[in-house]
Amino acid sequence: MNLVTRKVMAVGNNAAAWVYRRTRGRIGGSAKGLPVLLLTVSGRKTRKARTVPVAFFEHSNGYLVAASAGGGKANPQWIHNLAATGKAHISVYEDEYDVDARIAGGPERDQLWREVVLAEAPFFANYEENSGRTIPIALLTKHSRTGGQEEQ
Repeated sequence: MNLVTRKVMAVGNNAAAWVYRRTRGRIGGSAKGLPVLLLTVSGRKTRKARTVPVAFFEHSNGYLVAASAGGGKANPQWIHNLAATGKAHISVYEDEYDVDARIAGGPERDQLWREVVLAEAPFFANYEENSGRTIPIALLTKHSRTGGQEEQ
């Protein structure tokens, strides 16, 4: 991706995050019929926190996110940052959580892809086919609410 495209995407993500936060997800809280959360993760090189809107699937008292990049050829940077840091902060409508992040691999990833992602959003099959890559899946496990309240 060239520099201009990256800058345009950064501005778009910042604007989308601003609107999502101001409206608590009433605007920007869904895409293609899927719910959207705001994922904030530190860059593996810069250590700077960056926020991106990402479609999610509820799974096992947490969330699952697929790094589809809309079927783009390359993985989005946030999945590499999640893999490197193993943690993030998310906003899910009016709720905010610190989360542990783990990238699913092998048979676990394949099962989640079939039983969660494709079961709820069959169009993701086209994303994987068009991208020519296996789309990574991250599991986000809530461990505390913003303000330090532990999840029960």
